[in-house]
Amino acid sequence: MTALLELRNVSRRFGGLVAVNDVTLKIAEGEIVGLLGPNGAGKTTLVNVVTGVHPATGGQVLFEGRDITRVPPFRIARSGLARTFQIVQPFPKMTVVENVAAAALFAGRAEGMAEAFEAARRHLDFTGLGDAADQVASTLTLAKRKRLEFAKGLAMNPKLLMLDEVNAGLNSAEVEDAMRLIRKIADSGVTILIIEHIMKVVLSVSRRLLVLHHGELIADGLPEEVTNDRRVIEAYLGKRYAEKAGR
Repeated sequence: MTALLELRNVSRRFGGLVAVNDVTLKIAEGEIVGLLGPNGAGKTTLVNVVTGVHPATGGQVLFEGRDITRVPPFRIARSGLARTFQIVQPFPKMTVVENVAAAALFAGRAEGMAEAFEAARRHLDFTGLGDAADQVASTLTLAKRKRLEFAKGLAMNPKLLMLDEVNAGLNSAEVEDAMRLIRKIADSGVTILIIEHIMKVVLSVSRRLLVLHHGELIADGLPEEVTNDRRVIEAYLGKRYAEKAGR
């Protein structure tokens, strides 16, 4: 598999705490990959390592074959690796379109304000927020702020978009809308890594699953393989349940 993103024995320590431990994986162009794991498994830390927020304390991160392990976050973003955030924090006093235009200008390589705003409105229309473009961002509902995260990520012209817990706090109808948007983004040619702890959500869109537990990668494979993996069942439901299930 030719890798768009590759991690080679990546670890991240915070003092004596090993948050990510010796993770090796590859993501190919065009994939939709789900990164699963119970709360505290190290999923967001892994995203932060890939995007340069917390550089790896061991191993290598490569994007399109180039070592980005020690590259600053803004350069990683401009290279085509974008992410959303689990805790949604738009610039509250700016309008929705201004928030997206900022992403287009500073990370999406827009040449000037006019081009940034043109790109912003295009991405807002794509994500279903076109009608809210001139609203102040702080007035949006949680579901619409999540869509704003999508629009900001797309404004960065990503080759790979990492979606961190985009469904947290949403009701079932809003989750379905988010899943449809993820498929739409993938169909546009963007490779996607979706980070979740709710297995049934990520199963609906992912073609391959990765599972983290206590910072270690314990499974990597097709959804039907991973969901029947004893280690994954133990991580989510406990060893006693796995034994009862005969796994």
